[in-house]
Amino acid sequence: MEIIKVVAFAFVALAVTLVFKGKRDDIAVSVSMIAGILIFIFMIPRITAVMQILQQFALKAKVDFVYLTTVLKILGIAYIASFCSEICKDAGQNSIASRVEFSGKILILMLAVPILMGVLNAILNII
Repeated sequence: MEIIKVVAFAFVALAVTLVFKGKRDDIAVSVSMIAGILIFIFMIPRITAVMQILQQFALKAKVDFVYLTTVLKILGIAYIASFCSEICKDAGQNSIASRVEFSGKILILMLAVPILMGVLNAILNII
């Protein structure tokens, strides 16, 4: 199972991070960042597979591809903002972490407006 590999790797990275935490915080943060990036790289083929399945469903359901692309962008922003925020928190920079989270939320809201307008127009057309 792939999750076993991810969890085992995460525990090894955690152990290394804990060894350096307090003594060499720069190394601890670097190990944490590298571990997160490697886990993300490991998951790229799975993310690609999910995106292909969603594209196939969108084609079968005859859903406008713009909506699917927007939803995937929103998911990407959410994951990246969360990842960056957690790294900032690990480094003890909670204020930067909260600004990253806020920025992610604003960007998501910006991307969601056209979808909301499309839904509202569809509702108005039905009425």
